[in-house]
Amino acid sequence: MKAIFFEQHGEIDTLKYADLPQPEPKSGEALVRVRAAALNHLDIWVRRGWPGLRLDMPHITGSDVAGEIVSVNGSGTAWTPGTRVIVNPGIVTVEDEWTRKGEDSLSPGYKILGEQMRGGLAEFTCVPIANLFRLPDAVSFEEGAAPLLVGLTCWRMLFKRAALRPGESVLVVGAGGGVNSLSILLARSAGASVIALTSGRDKIAKASALGAGHVIDYSANPDWHTEVLKVTKGRGVDVVVDNVGSRTMAKSLRATARGGRIVTVGNTKGYELSFDNRLFFTKQVSLIGSTMGSRQDFIEAMEFIFQNRIQVPIDTVAPLSEGIKMIKRLEDGAQFGKIVLRP
Repeated sequence: MKAIFFEQHGEIDTLKYADLPQPEPKSGEALVRVRAAALNHLDIWVRRGWPGLRLDMPHITGSDVAGEIVSVNGSGTAWTPGTRVIVNPGIVTVEDEWTRKGEDSLSPGYKILGEQMRGGLAEFTCVPIANLFRLPDAVSFEEGAAPLLVGLTCWRMLFKRAALRPGESVLVVGAGGGVNSLSILLARSAGASVIALTSGRDKIAKASALGAGHVIDYSANPDWHTEVLKVTKGRGVDVVVDNVGSRTMAKSLRATARGGRIVTVGNTKGYELSFDNRLFFTKQVSLIGSTMGSRQDFIEAMEFIFQNRIQVPIDTVAPLSEGIKMIKRLEDGAQFGKIVLRP
């Protein structure tokens, strides 16, 4: 089968587009023919590697998979070949105190498709039967792949961890990526008002089209936190979504209302944070970490997205053979929304 993979950690020149043996499903797994696979920044981080990450090489990334079941290796299952499916990228491998509480992503045994396990940037992939979810007939494979990892991540981040409520205000720091663009959509759908931070005329227009009531150009307004305070009449916002990290966290704190929450699921521009602790405790701000989510979070997120026909922004749809070029586009931050590859 054709696949995009790497045999050692490194930069983009370590990626290859070539043939690998087609996988065989183990007991409890299904073989899925991949019809669409969306990219995430996780694909970049896994390829570059980090201390403690040990992978069987060659490794295939790709957490967002939509396709058709080819075969199922398991008894007592209702899944049949040819069924259109999407795959929950969060995989539970053990039962422990966290999974029993429904907090799957806190479990040390929680794994992510494309991270610790081979993923979907290939013509075929094997996934646990428990991670299959039927794709509605009215939803295309590309539309089905786009909201998976980001949908699960956003749902838990906004509603389970940050406890976002109707009528509250949200600042999304950087609107071009998959998580942040979907955060705008979900926050608006939940009845919150949204301020988005981005740059460039095209991205500003797209953020507005998603439902952001105010869009601030950070390149034209380096002290963008003061603009947030102007928009909110000095109050600040209830929730800040900051997945940028070290470059923005100090200003995010200044833009947060008293008693507000800053939630983060990543750090695209640095993970070492620095901010004025006096503001942190006098404003009684909560800094909340989040990652992925439970199986129930995935079900709730997908049902909400599909039933409400929320269209996750898709920047580009390209053949898998152009995947390395598309990963470079993601690395450069040139996209707005998701990049989807079709084997």
